[in-house]
Amino acid sequence: MFTDLPEAPGEVRDLWDSTMAERVGTMLDGEHRVAFVYRTPDTSTFRYRVANTVDALNHAPGARLRAGWFCDDELRALTRIVPELDAIVVARYPFNAALRELVQKADAHGVPLVFDCDDLVFDVGFAELVMSSLGKDPDVNAEWDVWFAYMGRLNASLGACRGATTTNPLLARQLSRYVDDEPGIVPNVLNRAQQAYSRELLDAKTAHGYRRSGPVTVGYFSGTPSHVRDFAIAGPALARLLDEDDDVSVRIVGYLDDLGALEPHRERVEFQKFMHYVELQRSIAEVEVNIAPLSHTAFNICKSDLKFFEAAAVGTWTVASHTPSLDDAIKDGVTGRLAKAHEWDGALREAVELARDPAAYAAQVGPAAELAHRRWAWDSVAAPLTAALEPYLGRRTG
Repeated sequence: MFTDLPEAPGEVRDLWDSTMAERVGTMLDGEHRVAFVYRTPDTSTFRYRVANTVDALNHAPGARLRAGWFCDDELRALTRIVPELDAIVVARYPFNAALRELVQKADAHGVPLVFDCDDLVFDVGFAELVMSSLGKDPDVNAEWDVWFAYMGRLNASLGACRGATTTNPLLARQLSRYVDDEPGIVPNVLNRAQQAYSRELLDAKTAHGYRRSGPVTVGYFSGTPSHVRDFAIAGPALARLLDEDDDVSVRIVGYLDDLGALEPHRERVEFQKFMHYVELQRSIAEVEVNIAPLSHTAFNICKSDLKFFEAAAVGTWTVASHTPSLDDAIKDGVTGRLAKAHEWDGALREAVELARDPAAYAAQVGPAAELAHRRWAWDSVAAPLTAALEPYLGRRTG
């Protein structure tokens, strides 16, 4: 494990810690104005697809757009300023009465709506697949009610939109069936505070020559109950590694308690609860190996590359399953390691041996880290989002 790393900032203001008046003022100060709507702030989709994006648009040098985000209890107030907007981005927002009123007002004033989604959850034809991927019990009728209702409402929201944005070409292809215009690709990125602290952590590891102590630690940072099937892709190989090597430990962040094949080694597993996303960067930075296993389903192959770049940004090596996004992000064997289901044993052993050679480790993770800080920089999202929204700008009537 890597030690002597800087503590996380004591006071980090969440990007969603603002009043509606503040957000409206910032948005209306721009040459072009875009409103994002989402159910309620959270640390997953909202952070990546809304908060990070809005913050980048409002702070990136030379950005032509200004944006604001708005949630459930603010939608009806938002309708009053619709004539002053260029576009409205409906970010994974299930259709309801408040959205219907917003859509009607937008239609009346010629303000286009653009649907944004980062998962294959907008077509009920994939409901059973999503349930299976998330480990839901198909014999429980309530699960069918929940997922058909949720995905059906998202599809209704999508149906009200002229265009769409998403994270990768696979999802864009699915979305293109429902919208008039070609969907735009808008990647997930780091945010300003996350990237700044990641740079501090990376600089500290570099300055110390990637000095480490104790067992090599393999970290899994997607630990929720719904990821049990994903973890099981790497679990048996990880268990065999611990069988063979007494100087390896595991860190799991989240609520994943079903260790599967790793259960006999529970005493060598450190559990950490979910933590603030900036603080999480230190937990990732401390481990030598980050793993991102994914079961091979149509749902998972649409996942983005964030599990790689958040680890790369703090100088931590990643072993990941193949997906189109991860294949594009990782140069196999150079900036990280891509593993098919039968390759996890070898990939994990290689990673552990790499971690035990500080010079070789630094030579591999250093360039990967710099790539992460360039390609997924907080302000890098401004250009692709502006390009995706370009067809809709400058048409407001207000």
